[in-house]
Amino acid sequence: MGFGVRQFELTLMHRMRDLNPERVEDALAEMRATRAELRAAHSLWTRMSYSRSAPKGVSALRMALGPPTYRGAKPAGSLTCELARWHLPSWPGLEFEALLGPGGDLWNQWFVRPVPLRRLSFAALVPWRCVVGDVAAAFPDATQLEGSAPHHWSVDFTHDGAPHRARFIYGLLQRVDRL
Repeated sequence: MGFGVRQFELTLMHRMRDLNPERVEDALAEMRATRAELRAAHSLWTRMSYSRSAPKGVSALRMALGPPTYRGAKPAGSLTCELARWHLPSWPGLEFEALLGPGGDLWNQWFVRPVPLRRLSFAALVPWRCVVGDVAAAFPDATQLEGSAPHHWSVDFTHDGAPHRARFIYGLLQRVDRL
């Protein structure tokens, strides 16, 4: 089994099953992929990440996804970080972003909206169509929090006087819960 864009998407979906198993099942059907293929992609990615000879960090992303469709720089305090982004077919309008620190170390990887962030309404918070930045821009009181597992993230905000928590995996909205 080679490792390309399809396998990378399946690897991301493996983690997304933590919070949104129904959406992952729908995506597997749309891709004509099986649960066995999803597990195999995740297993291969995991083995590669622990292999001494496999590429690491952004080199692993380039191996799977090809050259980035966008490269740029982003200030982070007194540092300037490198950005690399890729389009993924399962998430049109969004890009998968790698943030590289000085020396090329992979600091973060998640989905972003490459165009200016939108001020979304509460009704527009649709799983797999919004990113952390969308929610932060739409709700002025939004507070970002680390999630409960690797690549999980949360944003707490208030809508109509009620507290809510948007839950993300790889920066991609999975669900919104009323607290």
